Amino acid sequence: MAEHRSMQRAALLDAARSLLSEGGTEALTFPALAERTGLARSSVYEYFRSRAAVVEELCEVDFPVWAAEVEAAMAAAEGPEGKVEAYVRRQLALVGDRRHRAVVAISASELDAGAREKIRAAHGGLVAMVVEALRDIGHAEPRLAAMLLQGVVDAAVRRIEFGVAEDPVVITDAAVGMALRGVRG
Repeated sequence: MAEHRSMQRAALLDAARSLLSEGGTEALTFPALAERTGLARSSVYEYFRSRAAVVEELCEVDFPVWAAEVEAAMAAAEGPEGKVEAYVRRQLALVGDRRHRAVVAISASELDAGAREKIRAAHGGLVAMVVEALRDIGHAEPRLAAMLLQGVVDAAVRRIEFGVAEDPVVITDAAVGMALRGVRG
């Protein structure tokens, strides 16, 4: 029974990822989750009490996977500037990934305080990854620089998500250039 519930919960989360990446937070409804998974609508409520609960669990499951990919890219890079570049490039490479689209859609939605705090904490963990590289570069305020660097990444993510004007490679290269010039200064 526990294995069946676990499989159903995983199916619901997968359906939620798809809905969020296809239609944003408006698409994430319990009737849509029920339809995607073949469950009765009332059964969805047995797994999650609200949309915010779905969002919180997606963050708990997906954000660490995403962060691990960024961390692995940084670990494979040479030197502190290489780590900063890997930090930016890997996050931007993940923009097309369903998990990332879901996190972006989640971040844009109206969530309760608990869900927002979990997202903030997860983002803080991501930013913390690059602080040491910035310290090694010799930045006087590595934590502040890391938060500002993440702002450059977030702006590039939004630009890529729009997908209208520039090629994602051009956006990524510009973000890396800005990041590296900025952290050296």
